[in-house]
Amino acid sequence: MKTRISLAATAALWAALLCVPVVHAAQIVVGQVAPLSGLDANQGRAYAAGMQLVFNNVNKAGGVSGHTFNLVSKDDGGRVDDTVSVTRQLLADSKPMVLAGFFGSRNISELVAAGLLEKEKITLVGYRSGEIRPETAMLYNVRAGLRDEINKLTEHLATIGITRLGLLYEEGAGSAALLAAADEATKKARAGIVAKASYPAGTARVSPAVELFLRTPPQAIIMVASGAAAAGFIEQYRAAGGAAQLFAHSGADIEQLSKRLAEEQMQGVAIAQVTPSPYKIAGRLAKEFSDTVAKTPNLEVPVSYAMMEGYIAAKVIVEAVRRQGAKPSREGMAGTLDAMDSYDLGGYVVGFKPGMRTGSKFVELSIISGNGKIRQ
Repeated sequence: MKTRISLAATAALWAALLCVPVVHAAQIVVGQVAPLSGLDANQGRAYAAGMQLVFNNVNKAGGVSGHTFNLVSKDDGGRVDDTVSVTRQLLADSKPMVLAGFFGSRNISELVAAGLLEKEKITLVGYRSGEIRPETAMLYNVRAGLRDEINKLTEHLATIGITRLGLLYEEGAGSAALLAAADEATKKARAGIVAKASYPAGTARVSPAVELFLRTPPQAIIMVASGAAAAGFIEQYRAAGGAAQLFAHSGADIEQLSKRLAEEQMQGVAIAQVTPSPYKIAGRLAKEFSDTVAKTPNLEVPVSYAMMEGYIAAKVIVEAVRRQGAKPSREGMAGTLDAMDSYDLGGYVVGFKPGMRTGSKFVELSIISGNGKIRQ
C-alpha cells in the first residue's frame, strides 16, 4: 500500500514538474535605423560600432541571464521618410526588443508622429537630434539635451567677455523651441544674439548664412548644425575672412570636421561634447572603452565621440535587460528604464524617471588647438 502511495506521489510530482514552464535564454535583438550612408554616415556607423563593442563583450561572457544580444542596423541615408518605413520593416522582420542609435531631428519627430513606438510598445534608447524635444513616452536618451549644451556654451562665452553672438541652425519644426532656448540662455548670460541664420534641413547649403554673418559680424557664432553643414560653414566663412570665434553643438561631429578642414580653419573651434572623451582615460568608463577598443581587431570605423555614445547606449540597454531578470520584454523595458534613476557607468551617470527621459547633464567643451589636435 505504501509503495503504491509512493509511486503515485512520485508520478504526481513528475507531472507537476513537467507543467512548470522552462525559461529559455533568448537572443535579444536591438534594432537601429540610422544614416549608414550619406552626409552623416560616419556618425551612424560609429554609433553602431560602439554598441557592438558592448554586445560582443557581454555575449562572450555568456550574456545576461543567458540572454545574448544581436544588433541589427539598417540604413535610412538620413532621409526622413525612409526612417519610418525602414523602421516598420525592421519591426516586422527582426522583432527587436528595443531600438537604439537613431539620428536626425525630423527623423525622430516623424517616427514619434507615426505612433510606432507606442503601438509596438517598444522603447528607443539613445538618439541624436539637433532640436529641443519635449519629453516623450518610449523615447529615452543617454546624453544631455540641446538646452544643456546651449547653456554651457553661452555660460562659457560670458566668462570670457563675449556678449554679441550669432546663431546658425537647421530649419525645421523644432526651430522655434531652439530660438527661444537660445534667447533665454543668452539673456541669463547677459549677452544677446545679434544675427540668426538658418539653412535647409538635411542639406549643407549654408552660403546665405555665411553672407549674413559677414554683413552683421558677431563676436562668436554658435552652430547648431550637422557635421556636414558645420564643416561647410566653417570652410566658407573662414575663406571669406570671417573672424568670429566658432562654437558648435555636439552633433557637428568633431572628427568629421577635423578630417575635412585644414588646421588653420579648425584652430580655436570649440565643440560641446556630451560624453567623456574617447581619446583619454579620465574615469572608469573611458578606461573600459579604451581597453575594449584595444582588444578589438579590425575595428571598422575610427574611434570617435559617436562611438563612445553608442557604447553608453548599449551599456544602458544591457543594464535594463539585467534588471528585468529571466524574462525581459518590450513592455518591461520602459518601466525598468523609468526606475533607473542613477546608473553610474564609471564617471558618467545616466538617470531616468517618469516624465524625465533625458538621461544626462554631462557637457564639456573640446577645443581644436593650432596643430589640429583635440583638447579639453
